[in-house]
Amino acid sequence: MQFADRLKPLGSNVFADMDTAKAAANRAGQTILDLSLGSSDLPTAPHILEAIAAALNDPGTHGYALFRDIGDMRAAAATWVERRFGASVDPDAEVMPLIGSQEGTAHLPLAILNPGDFALLLDPGYPSHYGGVHLAGGQIYGMPLLAENAFLPVFDDIPTPVLAQSKLMVLSYPHNPTTAIASREFFDRAVQFCQTHNLVLVHDFPYVDFVFDGSTPPSILQSDRERSVSIEFFTMSKSYSMGGFRIGFAVGNRQLISALRQIKAVVDFNQYRGIMRGAIAALLGDRTEVTRSTDIFRQRRDAMVAALHEIGWQIPTPPSTMYLWAKLPEQWARDSVKFCMDLVQTTGVALSPGAGFGKYGEGYVRFALVHDPEVLRLAAQKIGEFIHKTAI
Repeated sequence: MQFADRLKPLGSNVFADMDTAKAAANRAGQTILDLSLGSSDLPTAPHILEAIAAALNDPGTHGYALFRDIGDMRAAAATWVERRFGASVDPDAEVMPLIGSQEGTAHLPLAILNPGDFALLLDPGYPSHYGGVHLAGGQIYGMPLLAENAFLPVFDDIPTPVLAQSKLMVLSYPHNPTTAIASREFFDRAVQFCQTHNLVLVHDFPYVDFVFDGSTPPSILQSDRERSVSIEFFTMSKSYSMGGFRIGFAVGNRQLISALRQIKAVVDFNQYRGIMRGAIAALLGDRTEVTRSTDIFRQRRDAMVAALHEIGWQIPTPPSTMYLWAKLPEQWARDSVKFCMDLVQTTGVALSPGAGFGKYGEGYVRFALVHDPEVLRLAAQKIGEFIHKTAI
């Protein structure tokens, strides 16, 4: 049996290899402390679940959810954006509900790229951004994110021949995996750069609420008020602990929204309307649970940073997200995959190797803070014992 060449770049990857290693360690008797996956362990708020539960007994929610049937979800998203960022958007032309924001970031390249066109992606960056470009037949230029540049790309460093063939730039701040944040001034520069070079500017924005100094990170919609080149993706997975419900939305340039809608029309009929009712309750409801979730991840961050410092692993305190991005000890600095494989085999602690996020992720590992502080401290203790033994 023969398969399409487009599957080749989507083959084996380090995260699949890590899943295999976790399973093998578990079979060998290790208790797995999984800090490798960024899936929130916090429960969905009761008022959201109540809205979904009430919809189950409404036959009007049981059929296909066509575009004309989901105006209430589009209106709620538009209201939320205006409340958060002061940006007035047209819910009928500039908002598109999604089956999770990952669906949008994977499908949009199909509407933008011809085979051979370049997409400018963050390196390290979220792996699904790469997958969507591969499916579209595009080429990838990874914009290096370096600590000395505060993990922000330097647009002037993009090679001229690459830029001439580029159609798309993808940003995502607060950033997974580096935990970096970007300023409004940075987004202003990004918009201007994309306008100058006729690039579509995508901003993936899952960690909008997970900034620990109490501020709200800037939206690309604030820098591109006219939505001239930009589209922004939001998800309910992080802020509202709704990862399993698969619901998100896109807001931005009406031509981009229309193109994304064309792609979706041949792929799906949107999410179940009962889940959309839950999303509406979340977007328009009280933000107490969102604030509580952010505070829980802040406490976990502080606990894990302190625990790692105690074992001699000095890492900076991240300003955002639900992760730590840690530079590996010297003896492991060139092989994050081996470090993570050996660690889970020896201790049961699972981390994400930086190499899985791109070339410039090598030398780092990502901790997902998806357990209570006592579990995180136990994981740090096991890591300390592992590092001490392997350093001897």
